[in-house]
Amino acid sequence: MLSILIPVYNYNVYPLVSELYKQCLECEIDFEIIVYNDGGTQFEHENLKIKELVYCNYISSSKNKGRTQARNTLSNNAKFQCLLFLDADVIPSTNLFIKNYLDCILESNYDVLIGGCSYKIESLNEHNHLRFYYGTKREQQSALTRNQKKYAYILSGNMLIKKKVFESVNYKEAEKYYGMDIFLSYNLMMNRNTVYHIDNSVYHLGLENDTVFFEKCLASVKSRKETLLHMPRIEEINSLIKYYKILNKYKITGLTKLLFLLLKPLLKKLILKKHPYLVCLDLYRLGYMSTLK
Repeated sequence: MLSILIPVYNYNVYPLVSELYKQCLECEIDFEIIVYNDGGTQFEHENLKIKELVYCNYISSSKNKGRTQARNTLSNNAKFQCLLFLDADVIPSTNLFIKNYLDCILESNYDVLIGGCSYKIESLNEHNHLRFYYGTKREQQSALTRNQKKYAYILSGNMLIKKKVFESVNYKEAEKYYGMDIFLSYNLMMNRNTVYHIDNSVYHLGLENDTVFFEKCLASVKSRKETLLHMPRIEEINSLIKYYKILNKYKITGLTKLLFLLLKPLLKKLILKKHPYLVCLDLYRLGYMSTLK
C-alpha cells in the first residue's frame, strides 16, 4: 500500500525510521521503508540498523548525486503505488502522522498530498537564525494558506504522491541542481495534477548554519535561471522569476545589476544577522539573478 522513501546524506535517520515503522505497524498496513544513502560516509553504524527492521531497506551510493536523483532511485525501487517522500532531518509532529495520510488516501483521490513542515524553537541557535526565520516565516504555513496557491507551496520533504505521477513530473536529467522542488511543482501545474495540502506536518530538525543556507539559496537561484526561466507560466508559482521577468520586460536588469553590486555588502550584512531581514534576501537573490548570464 505505502512506500516510505527517504534520501539521506551524513545524517542519523534511524530515529525517524523507527517512529515511522512503529506508526505503520499500529495502522496494520502493507508498507515498506527504503532509505537511500546518497554518498554519505557518516552515521553508517546507526543507519545500517535499518536493515534489521522487517519491511525496511537501506541502500547506498558511492557518489553524491543530489536529492532529486536520489528520489528517482528511491521511486524505481518502490513496490507500492503510494509514495511518501520525507527528508532525513525531520520527525513527525504527531503520532498520528501515518494515520492522517491514510485517512486522506481513503477519503479522496488526489494525485498529491502535502503535509507541511514546522519548526521547534529548540532548533534555533546562534548559527542558524536565517535558516530558522526563513523556515518559520516562509515555509511553516497552514493548510488553509497553502491551498490558496496549491502549486506554490509544494515542499517535497513531506509529500505523498502517486508513483505514476511522480515518475512523470520529477526532474530526470543527471545534473545536480539545488532547489528543484519548483520544477516538480511546475510539472504538476502544467499536467493539471490534483494537489491538496493538509495539516500533517513534520518538524524540520537539521537546520544548516546560515552561511551554508545562504550559499544554497544562491545555488538555487542559478538553477532556476538555467533550467526554469524559459518555461511558460513559471512566474505563476515562483515570485523570484516573476519579478525578474518584470525587470526584463521594462529593460532595467542592467540598472538592477548595478544597484545590486553597490548594495551587495550591505544586503548580505542585513541577511546574516541575528534578526535577519528576509526582504533583503529576496532583493539579494533578485540582484544576483540579474548578474548571471
